Amino acid sequence: MGAFLTEIVKKGGPFMIMNIVCFAVVIAIIVERAIYFLGRGHINSKLFLDQIKRLLAANNIDRAKKLCDATSAPVARVAKAGLNRFHKGEAAVAQAIEETIVDVTPEIKVRIGALWSLANVATLLGLLGTVTALITIFRAVAHAAPHERQARLSDGIAEAMYNTAAGLFIAVTCMVAHLILSSAAKRVTSDLESFSLRLENLLGEGGAPPQG
Repeated sequence: MGAFLTEIVKKGGPFMIMNIVCFAVVIAIIVERAIYFLGRGHINSKLFLDQIKRLLAANNIDRAKKLCDATSAPVARVAKAGLNRFHKGEAAVAQAIEETIVDVTPEIKVRIGALWSLANVATLLGLLGTVTALITIFRAVAHAAPHERQARLSDGIAEAMYNTAAGLFIAVTCMVAHLILSSAAKRVTSDLESFSLRLENLLGEGGAPPQG
């Protein structure tokens, strides 16, 4: 497998190397966003809000704030902002929550949009590599001896096809990753908005637990 990949890189030419660099950037973005959504960006908001309810019912606001400090998840940062304004009235709480949502939302979506641009870049790099290889084929075959034409034609076509395949593979990877990560970002954003509304109602009621 390693020898096959080495051959592809060798025959692919300079545009293949550019696509490999592009692919490395794509993988870095995918891994970083996956870690975010599965790590600090992932938290059970319902359970988290229930914990805050219990602490507020016990009039333990400082403990609730420490609970928020234990994670950097967006819902925790929103909760901390609301708790900091808890004694300043419902309007102050709502403003703090809204301002924090505006701050944390871009963090959820960061770099995901770049995958779509990288898909286009990879496709164009593959196309450039293909066109360049075809030009090289025509020039080489035109001036080559008859017994050399077959070998040069074979090498040139291989370079062209490798570049096309690499560009399309990277583009498809970007599109699939963009779809998955965008869906994850939408879920986190929706969960954050729902959590913020419930938190605002809770703090607006003075932190009292629900009746019944």
